[in-house]
Amino acid sequence: MTPLHAAPPPLSASAAVSSSAPPLLLAKSYHPKAAAASCSFAVTAATPSRKAFLACPDHSPAAGRSLAPARSAPASSPALVSAVQDLYEFMCSGPLVDRIGYTRERIAESIDRWLWCGSQVSRLFRLDELRLSDAEKARIYHFYIPVFLWCEDQVADHRSKYNEGDEIPPLVIGVSAPQGSGKTTLVFALDYLFRVSGRNSATLSIDDFYLTAAEQGKLRETHPGNSLLEFRGNAGSHDLQFSVETLESLIKLTKEGMKMKVPRYDKSAFGGRGDRADPSTWPEVEGPTEVVLFEGWMLGFKPLPNEVVTAVDPQLEVVNKNLGAYYDAWDRFIESWIVIKIKEPNCVFQWRLQAEVAMRADGKAGMSDEEVMDFVSRYLPAYHAYLPTLYKEGPNGSKKDHLLVIDIDEERTPISGS
Repeated sequence: MTPLHAAPPPLSASAAVSSSAPPLLLAKSYHPKAAAASCSFAVTAATPSRKAFLACPDHSPAAGRSLAPARSAPASSPALVSAVQDLYEFMCSGPLVDRIGYTRERIAESIDRWLWCGSQVSRLFRLDELRLSDAEKARIYHFYIPVFLWCEDQVADHRSKYNEGDEIPPLVIGVSAPQGSGKTTLVFALDYLFRVSGRNSATLSIDDFYLTAAEQGKLRETHPGNSLLEFRGNAGSHDLQFSVETLESLIKLTKEGMKMKVPRYDKSAFGGRGDRADPSTWPEVEGPTEVVLFEGWMLGFKPLPNEVVTAVDPQLEVVNKNLGAYYDAWDRFIESWIVIKIKEPNCVFQWRLQAEVAMRADGKAGMSDEEVMDFVSRYLPAYHAYLPTLYKEGPNGSKKDHLLVIDIDEERTPISGS
């Protein structure tokens, strides 16, 4: 088995925090569109700001190949040595350090890995790693890299349970987080880091398993007057059999030469109401796959007593009943969990609007501001009903040693949590 840390070029870890700095890769300078806005009940478009949340660049393979080639920066100047030492201190100050099992000593020992990952993520988002804003630096070194290193440890633990020569199924890592909280961008970065580290990975969203537009129409007719099942989103609006078939096929991609296409959902179809994408557009995954990153807003939700959910919204009764089948369809496949924890579910309004504004700016059909308010209002009852249990007990079937909880603020930056 290829060692987890074998792929990156060797750098001098001791030099990074002492007398001489390792080379840093300099990517083409670029400031992506982003939106920084504090939570507000008034849903308005946020003004683009460099301070804000990193947006996913074009996901297409062609776009990935067009990233600017890295250039080596001078490795021995006193200013750069000081910069690396300052960055080391910044890494150590991150709110996730303790949660991922790291100490100052372990960060020092693995500083090369942190710096290499930082270079890769900067290239991915077309940032100049030597001139990162405070928000960009926090996003990379307090969020994406710590989470990736935790995921690498989870993969190593998973694979250690098998003998040499065994066909090892990929580790499925679930990422549960409310809409707009940054889970898709996080998964995008994690997938990229796994791939440039030489490990085949696959990504899935629960969106990819939504009913087709036609099937959703039938669900709406079956539950007239229930706004929670009128459109995609809540439990009952997913094709669970399709989910099982897809996940079972993915975890069988254990050999070189094995391939399969994974489904995708087109959120821009039907004026933003969405439909399953044409299979001809689905990306292909090749074996042996070592990790599957599976993200969704309601992953890990547990059914609750009816009196609890109906006290939030009587329409949740049928949604809660539907939720009972989701453990076997989704959660049982997930061995490691990442939960992004928010303080106030109403932030989803603003975050979702920013995503729709970005979609419209890219020339895709998206929902209007009023449609966003209506759309998100159909999710809020489930957030209010199920998030407290998710945060208190963890996802359905999760284990403490395989669970990473990440508290974030209104700007979607990790913070110290309780």
